[in-house]
Amino acid sequence: MIADIQLPASLKVGAGARFALPDMLSVLGAQRPFIIADPIMQELGVVDTFVAMLNEKQIPSAVFSNVMPEPDDSSIVAAVESVKQHNADCLIALGGGSAIDSAKAIALLASHGGQMRDYKVPHVVTQQSIPIIAVPTTAGTGSECTRVTVISDSASHEKMLCMGPGLMPKAAIIDYELTLTVPFRVAADTGIDALTHAIEAWVSKKANPFSDQQAMSAMRLIAPNLLKACKTPEDHEAKEAVMLGATMAGIAFSNASVALVHGMSRPIGVHFHVPHGMSNAMLLPTVTQYSLEAAPQRYAACAQIMGLIEDSAHIKACHEALMVFLNKLNQELGVPAMSEFGIDKAHYDSITALMAEQALASGSPANNPLVPDKDALIALYQQAYR
Repeated sequence: MIADIQLPASLKVGAGARFALPDMLSVLGAQRPFIIADPIMQELGVVDTFVAMLNEKQIPSAVFSNVMPEPDDSSIVAAVESVKQHNADCLIALGGGSAIDSAKAIALLASHGGQMRDYKVPHVVTQQSIPIIAVPTTAGTGSECTRVTVISDSASHEKMLCMGPGLMPKAAIIDYELTLTVPFRVAADTGIDALTHAIEAWVSKKANPFSDQQAMSAMRLIAPNLLKACKTPEDHEAKEAVMLGATMAGIAFSNASVALVHGMSRPIGVHFHVPHGMSNAMLLPTVTQYSLEAAPQRYAACAQIMGLIEDSAHIKACHEALMVFLNKLNQELGVPAMSEFGIDKAHYDSITALMAEQALASGSPANNPLVPDKDALIALYQQAYR
């Protein structure tokens, strides 16, 4: 098996790495950067800090700070036009996964035109677009190191998965200090998202020796530190571990793919406006239990890698330890049941068939150790509702 490994050309990692941004722009030869951010980054003054940093180096910049959570194709239209009018030669994606995913889509459409639905899987995005420097401010999506973006179709209410080397950021800045003020709920949801990336990359049918190393490192970093990072945000060591783990998990799944949890999660997110990491958390225990028997050694290794049980433990004991951990993690991090979130059961039941079709169309379930058909997916959706 030959693995096709793709990464950003440059990574700056560590406390204070954000201050390397002007030098990174210089290396790229960029003179007209355009910052893509969400309103929270603007309100917190983070955007102004970055603009001031660039001004000090005589680098003028423009800003679009209206990225919406769980972005759809209509939300990026204004930004695409602004980027073209500015004649931007680099996008700085500043924020969480929504900002980075939006920047990837904006760069693609500003460079090549068309609609996002033109680029969804099975299409492979090979076209090179305006280069992106990704600066994540949450520890979760790993989008700064992936060749993936997810944008909803505002007409069909489908979360469109777009993939290809043309979506890989040119560079990324991994500075955990940018996550120190992240609210608990965001830290929890994005952290579970990162752990899901690592687990799914590890059990994916497309896993390879390179992605395995990244997934193992991610699990070792995230599992023992996520609760501390969320509940004790002043714990710099825990914050740094989760941030680094999230990036490694992003590298892992970008080079091995996610699987059934993400396939099922996207429709829940778009139909019921559940944050992506939270919808993953709602599904992770159910999907893991469903998949255990199809990859018993791999799931047993998850428990061992995370330090949940001794390496010599029996497979069944490893599986039990893993399930206890995942359920307890959701409880400790306050992940709501779907009913508690406000998802109406009657409405949910009425669209489970549609969600199953959308999940299968994304291709992600095909990477799962146990691949469900439509009926099995409907049953899993029903089982996951609480």
